[in-house]
Amino acid sequence: MCGIVGVVAKRNVSPILIEGLKRLEYRGYDSAGLAIIDDANSLQCLKKAGKVSALADALKYHPIEGKIGVAHTRWATHGEPSENNAHPHHSHDEFAVVHNGIIENYQVLKSLLQEKGYRFLSETDSEVVVHLLHYYFTQDDDVNSAFKKLQKELKGAFALAIIHSQSPDKILLARSGSPLVIGVGLEENFVASDQLALLSVTDRFIFLEEGDSAEISTENISIWNNAGQLVERPVVQFDYGIEVAERGQYRHFMQKEIFEQSTVIQQLLKKNIITNAISPDFFSSDVAQKISKTQAVQIVACGTSFHAGLVAKYWIEDIAKLPCQVEVASEFRYRQPVVQPNTLLITISQSGETADTLAALRSATGENYLASLAVCNVASSSLVRESSSALLTEAGVEIGVASTKAFTSQLLILLFLTLKLAELQQTQSVDDTAQIIQSLLQLPIHIDEVLQLDQTIKLLAEQFVDKHHALFLGRGTHYPIAMEGALKLKEISYIHAEAYPAGELKHGPLALVDHDMPVIVMAPSNQLLAKLKSNLHEVQARGGKLIVFADQQANVSSQNDCQVIELPHVHPLITPIVYTIPLQLFAYHVAVLKGTDVDQPRNLAKSVTVE
Repeated sequence: MCGIVGVVAKRNVSPILIEGLKRLEYRGYDSAGLAIIDDANSLQCLKKAGKVSALADALKYHPIEGKIGVAHTRWATHGEPSENNAHPHHSHDEFAVVHNGIIENYQVLKSLLQEKGYRFLSETDSEVVVHLLHYYFTQDDDVNSAFKKLQKELKGAFALAIIHSQSPDKILLARSGSPLVIGVGLEENFVASDQLALLSVTDRFIFLEEGDSAEISTENISIWNNAGQLVERPVVQFDYGIEVAERGQYRHFMQKEIFEQSTVIQQLLKKNIITNAISPDFFSSDVAQKISKTQAVQIVACGTSFHAGLVAKYWIEDIAKLPCQVEVASEFRYRQPVVQPNTLLITISQSGETADTLAALRSATGENYLASLAVCNVASSSLVRESSSALLTEAGVEIGVASTKAFTSQLLILLFLTLKLAELQQTQSVDDTAQIIQSLLQLPIHIDEVLQLDQTIKLLAEQFVDKHHALFLGRGTHYPIAMEGALKLKEISYIHAEAYPAGELKHGPLALVDHDMPVIVMAPSNQLLAKLKSNLHEVQARGGKLIVFADQQANVSSQNDCQVIELPHVHPLITPIVYTIPLQLFAYHVAVLKGTDVDQPRNLAKSVTVE
């Protein structure tokens, strides 16, 4: 959630640090700061509440130069957004630390340090790290020994980057429960919480694994595993190029990523479909052999990924005929679930670093699961590395906090997975699969058709500028899509929005319906359409205003209290993907009209790496 950047070089690092922080702004934050060791080996620190631009402006008036430094964007967990609570934190003008994560035992450590005379300037948990490190250093006069002792004392999740004025040639790093990546350069090396921060200076990266610690200098990179053994980690070449972090012709990254979806879907179809079947290379032969024994499925995810899992539940039970449970990771990790024999555990995460999902995966280790399968967008992520197998959504880098193309690519991969499970379970005929495949091949065309409704949806959004609440309704696979639509609207426009199965209206939510409560409905042409139309009448009878995204063959027409946006007629299985697009556009245009920060909505972060 917070962002880390560090540089050790033979040139002034302050511009690199600022540029890295700017590239991390999409993650969400409330303050920023940097610490640099200057040529006199003096530790210089500058911090500002608010945007990175405020820090950059302050740096113009108070220049700090040096060849080694760390920087940070903070998303508040302990203490309000302020300069004192911003990172880096320092101790005795010798050590400076930037920290992502949460130190769970910080109160105990803080009390002990206060007894030893340490004075705390912030309300954060992070400040204990730098003071405890200083304390151990005063005992040993050896920074590496002190760093090892520090890591043993910390409980919780942390990614650390530390500089020391008496060791002005190296940055110390540690990763436990929070991601950290080393950027490899020529006579300079880098560290960040996300490789996107470093694309202006390198395209080669080393991803630290869980429990790793490291030391980087201009010439060397040394990495130790959790057992203290010196290890080598592979260097990964970044394939996308620096343009992925640019908006191009679009006003916002979210808008860009909405319009990239037909291309992303086309690429996934091209890679995973051969003639009228899912590619035999979708799974490796050993994975396919293991998964063929599946008797039940457990899906674990958070947020938008959870909604993708809910859609997949319908598909898996309907097509593969396997019982499927879906649970929010933050709840699942603290339960003692009864695991049925030969249960396939599926974890879903855009970043692959979602703390609760990772914890759920780790807590499931040793349980009676057949295998763990990650559905993820980042091949180098912890979730992918720690699962027994993975399916990559390959949506490309997603910058906007509100997920769009990552969600629809998750849905498509999960549908591929369902068809493959059905094949392995022999629950669907070759002809039925071929019919679905032919429909899927038309999906990019249908997405483009929906994207052409952009201006129509923008006009619709104008009616929402003064609204404070909204209801979203759907049935079957479109109930999770209603949930996703409500989430998108609340995330970026700050309008309170809730989703319900349409049949649940009369069990409570109908009490909220009046002329000032807009109700957004998904109405595909399927076996539930007649039931859904009855639910629409319930809203109209109470004076509610309906906005209906309907199949062009659904025979739902606009009236005074009902505005209909017609969508293309598609195979029922792929309607969740198609109907997601207009809800994304709708939320986007409402947010733009309300003047909110679309790409960096308040209080939110792109990758949720803390509990």
